[in-house]
Amino acid sequence: MSRRTGACDPACPCGSGRAFADCCSPYLAGSAEPPTAEALMRSRYSAFVRRDERWLRTSWHPDTCPAGLDVAADPVQWLGLKVLAVQGGGAGDAEGTVEFVARGKRNGRAFRMHETSRFVRVDGAWRYLDGDISS
Repeated sequence: MSRRTGACDPACPCGSGRAFADCCSPYLAGSAEPPTAEALMRSRYSAFVRRDERWLRTSWHPDTCPAGLDVAADPVQWLGLKVLAVQGGGAGDAEGTVEFVARGKRNGRAFRMHETSRFVRVDGAWRYLDGDISS
């Protein structure tokens, strides 16, 4: 029997307009892999919102994942995500980029983070490689 999404299901933090259970939750839970670079990027944003360090480490390329990642201690309150552009990163691609703007508040001060992230496949799964942040 399939699960029906109802009005009480919380919206996914990634801004897809879908319920969290039907969007990023399976990726964060480890029961599915994001099929595209954009889906991975959105799931990573959701992981930052939910302070899910396990998924952030899993989804980060092993060559660029920082040793000192502590999202639980980060005082950022994430407020929204807007995807601006996607290049590659589809089913038949080995790499892709996603340009986005994430809005947040840190210590009561609003900010915007504009990044173009690079993603590559590692053993068939999309992984975040690195990103260029612009102001």
